[in-house]
Order: sequence, then structure tokens, then C-alpha cells
Amino acid sequence: MAAVNIVNITSILGGTVTGNVTGSNVDVIDVPADKLYKVNTIQLANGTSGSQTCYVSVSVDNGSNYHYLASNISIPGYSSLMVLTNPIYLDETDLLRISGGTSIDYVISYEIMDDA
Repeated sequence: MAAVNIVNITSILGGTVTGNVTGSNVDVIDVPADKLYKVNTIQLANGTSGSQTCYVSVSVDNGSNYHYLASNISIPGYSSLMVLTNPIYLDETDLLRISGGTSIDYVISYEIMDDA
């Protein structure tokens, strides 16, 4: 595995991933080998009247260890929260995980960069 050289990028493809937090840990982004993801935004929304708690974490060693990007976030009822407003890069085999209350939706925008 070689890290993507952002000077030699041959393609940049935008993407969005959406879903519902299931109450357990879910890897919502799993960066393939030879790719680099630029995660631009992470937005969480609570669709119920009660407060919900959420966690967002990143692994840079293919899931061996996770580190919180945001921990124990309380999202009030019928509210949304922007977790990430400045981009982060996820290199090949890095993972982005979300867990928490079962009534939280997530929207994540990203760019896939390739130097192939």
C-alpha cells in the first residue's frame, strides 16, 4: 500500500453517505486501498422529541484502535448538529465510525481522491 500523492491526483469524485445510527458501532466510511477521502462535513439530526447521544470516531490503523472525533454529543429533540465543519483526510484503510441513539440520522459529504 502506498499513500495517495495529492500532487498527482488524477480524479476527484464527490460523494455523500447517509443513514441512521443503529445504537451499535457502525463503520460508515471504509477507505479503500490506494484512495484518499477528504471528509468535508458530518451532520447529525435527531428526529424524536427526546435528547439523543452520539459518538463519532476515526481509526487510522484499519480498525485496531479508534479515537473520538466527537464524544458523548447530546442532540436535543428535533434538532441537528454539525459535527465537522473543517475537512479531515482519511487515508487508505482508515475508518469513520458513528454510534449512539437509534433515532439519529447522519449526512456525510466527502471527496474521493485517486492518483492512479
